[in-house]
Amino acid sequence: MAAASAVRALGRRSRQVFDIFVAEVPWTVSSKELKEYFSQFGSVQRCQLPFDRDTGFHRRYCWIKFTTPEDVQNVLQKDSHILEGSKV
Repeated sequence: MAAASAVRALGRRSRQVFDIFVAEVPWTVSSKELKEYFSQFGSVQRCQLPFDRDTGFHRRYCWIKFTTPEDVQNVLQKDSHILEGSKV
């Protein structure tokens, strides 16, 4: 029983996260559009675009979670990323 718990705990600790932080996201861009755009660089697990409760608008930044570190490297190799005419 203790061995199974240790294996589960080890599995949780060994999970790696490959996130990038994206700033200056235009107001008109949705999380779906962000996920579609960044999918060209690799497998996107999640796009987290936080919203402001008071205004109802997103906060103009997000986190994109990728499956592998190579996916992140693919994003970083491109000089600039343009969404709806704005550099992010």
